[in-house]
Amino acid sequence: MKIPELNIGSLTARMPIVQGGMGVGISMSGLAGAVAKAGGIGVISTVGIGFYLPEIYVDQVKANIKALHEQISLARQKAAGGIVGVNIMVAIREFEEMVKASISAGADIIFAGAGLPTDLPALVEGTKVLIAPIISSAKAASVISRAWSKRYNRYPDAIVLEGPLAGGHLGFSVEDLEQGDESSLGTLLDDVLSAMKPFEEAAQRAIPIIAGGGVWSGADIVKLLRRGASGVQMATRFVTTHECDASIGFKQAYLDASSVDDTMIIRSPVGMPGRALRNHFLERVSDGATIPTECRHTCLKTCKPLEAPYCIAKALINAQQGFFDAGFPFAGANAWRCNEIVSVQELMDELAREIEEL
Repeated sequence: MKIPELNIGSLTARMPIVQGGMGVGISMSGLAGAVAKAGGIGVISTVGIGFYLPEIYVDQVKANIKALHEQISLARQKAAGGIVGVNIMVAIREFEEMVKASISAGADIIFAGAGLPTDLPALVEGTKVLIAPIISSAKAASVISRAWSKRYNRYPDAIVLEGPLAGGHLGFSVEDLEQGDESSLGTLLDDVLSAMKPFEEAAQRAIPIIAGGGVWSGADIVKLLRRGASGVQMATRFVTTHECDASIGFKQAYLDASSVDDTMIIRSPVGMPGRALRNHFLERVSDGATIPTECRHTCLKTCKPLEAPYCIAKALINAQQGFFDAGFPFAGANAWRCNEIVSVQELMDELAREIEEL
């Protein structure tokens, strides 16, 4: 099988792989630049991106904008002409500011999820930056496409479909996440492909669907491409690479996982369920232990600091640095399959061989 390129508007990736955005601080310039250089689309997560700057506690918005410019510039230097995108959560308070900063910093494409980015076309109007919503259902794909068409006479440049086996915050109920399996993503993909046909006809062009959540091997990629996807999104698999921006302690937590039972569904303080690696911190939270906190980040619109058992921003920052007594790592359902740390190029070469062999 000839490995198909991933074409999104004016962008062409040699490998049909989008590296999923992982915050806080897991996919920054190191990982995104390496993936872009290897022929995929490297993605910087913008959520809490300025956590390493001292001014984050003085002016969060300015710190995040400064860090985003730094990280995109560094990723560009490493990418050797490859495609660098950003992942922006609609739920963050400074969504509009981060979109504008991504444009000025030179991002190629914006992936927007954790909410419906209904106003995103207006924010990128007059620029060459491509836009792709992240959705979890055919209904959401239709709602966004219809809204963009009606308000802005524009359609998504691509759509990322995240299935229930993905890590991080997810657009499913807890019950759907607990019942999801390897077949779920394929079924969802069929529904989204069908729902997008009228919009493709109206746009008079293809709207690539990028499927993610539980994608692990070249065989997984081939199955989804044959089913109609234009590419795949992979995140968990990239954590145990040398270039991933997480600490070695964070990566070791993935390597220490030995079964699917080492991941768990959590009810996040921001009102969304998510998937994470089981650890003592989360067990204390599950047991009803309250961890007093003050809101120093005010990062997500949906967070209620006075009701939250812990600050998720701080918990994820601690995890990025390997401090798991006060934090936890988000992870996809296949995190337990990570058994060694390799380079991004080695991983991409392995996936390419598997695809070609099929």
